[in-house]
Amino acid sequence: MAQIAKEFKNKISLKEFEVVNTSSSNVAGNFSGDQKGFNVKESSEQLKVSVVSMNSLDMEFDMVGYDAAIVNALRRILLSDIPSMAIEKVHMYQNTSIMQDEVLAHRLGLIPLTADPRLFSWPAPDWSPESGTDKDTLEFSLAIKCTRSTDPSKQYNNSHVLTKHLKWVPRGEQEKWIGTTNPGPAEQDILVNKLRPGHEMDIKMFAVKGIGRDHAKFSPVSTAFYRLLPSITLTRPVVGEAALRLQKCFSPGVIELEEGPAGAKQAVVVNERIDSCSRNVYRYDDLRECVSLDKVKDHFIFTVESVGSSSPQDLVSMAWDVIIEKCDHFIGELQDSQEKK
Repeated sequence: MAQIAKEFKNKISLKEFEVVNTSSSNVAGNFSGDQKGFNVKESSEQLKVSVVSMNSLDMEFDMVGYDAAIVNALRRILLSDIPSMAIEKVHMYQNTSIMQDEVLAHRLGLIPLTADPRLFSWPAPDWSPESGTDKDTLEFSLAIKCTRSTDPSKQYNNSHVLTKHLKWVPRGEQEKWIGTTNPGPAEQDILVNKLRPGHEMDIKMFAVKGIGRDHAKFSPVSTAFYRLLPSITLTRPVVGEAALRLQKCFSPGVIELEEGPAGAKQAVVVNERIDSCSRNVYRYDDLRECVSLDKVKDHFIFTVESVGSSSPQDLVSMAWDVIIEKCDHFIGELQDSQEKK
């Protein structure tokens, strides 16, 4: 009975017109009415992180036993406190396209670069392209002109300016230590501008290291978000035509139909993780009491999508380092205030 009560307290219940049991304490795993004190060792043993899927750009992992404040701190740090390289200054020597200089400069600044920010130092407060060194500055050039084509299969040459037209101009000994043959755009087919015969662009660009807190172009992730794990429980068997309707109430793959009594199709939950929690089941009076829709309070499904400069696992590791650094700074401030007393 105590275990059932604990499971109920650890879930948010999705009703037809409301969400109930949303309150919680400041510590994950503790519930209203609990009298036990906080134990660091016991709580740390309940924390789990498991990677569900990962590739060069995307990563999905589970965080179990964590408080929502910690998970949200990780998300915010990924967005605003992890450095990346981005174009900061643009020198335009020629731009006769229909796009205004300031709009073009803004578009260039938002192009994601593959250069590893950990290899570069932070720019000085009085940094400029002229004072920048090979340790803090990346330089690119773009020189392109649109002309009429003599090829019958196409009308113009260079009518679309893409990121593949940006050329890296190494400074100093960057070619030796930068670790890649092209620290430029993460994708080669990003559209920068459109030209017509006579239009010309001659531009130099200078990229530096920064963080998303200063400007969104420095954010190393296209998105970082989390959601609670859905929990779907069938309270009684659902067979026949009702089972088919129940299956259609959820995202594809959540409910499957299996052979039940007397050969009738019976609904079973096979993958509640992918449910979108639409609550369509409440549209049917005969089904609303057959299923319990919940979300687990301390089980977070975290998704990170990198823009390409760093792998998602490196970004998450750097985010945890920033959290540890912030905690150390806060502890140091507390110790200093105690010593002053």
